[in-house]
Amino acid sequence: MDLRVLKYFLAVAREENITKAAALLHLTQPTLSRQLMQLEEELGVKLFQRSRHRIILTDDGMLLRRRAQELVDLADKTVQEFRREPELRGVISIGSGDLEGMHLLAGWLASFQALHPQVTYQLYSGNADNTKERIEDGMLDLALLLEPVDISKYDFIRLPVKEQWGVHVPEDSPLAQKECVTAEDLAQVPLIFTRREMIQKELEHWMGPYAQQMQVAATGNLPYNMTLLAREGMGAFLTIRLRCSYEGLRFLPLSPVLESSTVLAWKKTETFPPAVAALLEHIKKCLFAISETSK
Repeated sequence: MDLRVLKYFLAVAREENITKAAALLHLTQPTLSRQLMQLEEELGVKLFQRSRHRIILTDDGMLLRRRAQELVDLADKTVQEFRREPELRGVISIGSGDLEGMHLLAGWLASFQALHPQVTYQLYSGNADNTKERIEDGMLDLALLLEPVDISKYDFIRLPVKEQWGVHVPEDSPLAQKECVTAEDLAQVPLIFTRREMIQKELEHWMGPYAQQMQVAATGNLPYNMTLLAREGMGAFLTIRLRCSYEGLRFLPLSPVLESSTVLAWKKTETFPPAVAALLEHIKKCLFAISETSK
């Protein structure tokens, strides 16, 4: 499969019109049409539904668009990594969920940028499961992962911060009058929480004998969307404390306290481009300074 043809395919998928795509690619329309037909023959599937005015991707076409974009992005990233410049430069791809640990990482990136202004960053937001897949595919260099998570395939640094669990509840909820909530409290109300199975098991363990009484109203992976459900009274949103507030909601910590660790992880035996290797050394120096200060 030719990378050049995949770029042609992506242009057509984006423009939804072969004539427009051909003009952007500086190709004749017959040449582009022939390339697309050869791609369909190679894959043995139909990629487009064609009409007089536009073309629409089939289900196979939509799958190829995702895969083709990943391949093209990975190829572009590889080219960048092999460029040798007098000044350190490059693009570093980092994945993270909404975590307290991101405040530490943001500070490290800022101090690293001051030293190496030609280095830029691509941030991917997602939960640990989604982020791990992108590390495996080579789309991410580093990732902040919320434990518990299987990190047997990774090298990692554990961050010196804890993620504290609690719930967001409507301000007019009876629970909002408390300073903290217990497992018994949560057994009485519907819950909204993450779809990650490992985290669910951790929360069920914390619930103890009340786990059997858990009422799950909804699960998801985008905190903002789940806070909207909580604000509408669908349930208590079980999540980690973040440095933000949501209108109409109050955050209450769990009692007894439930905390999780965060790790900065990367694939084992990975050979890093110079920018990523330099960033990791910078982070290790920052961590050493923190440990010396805390003594």
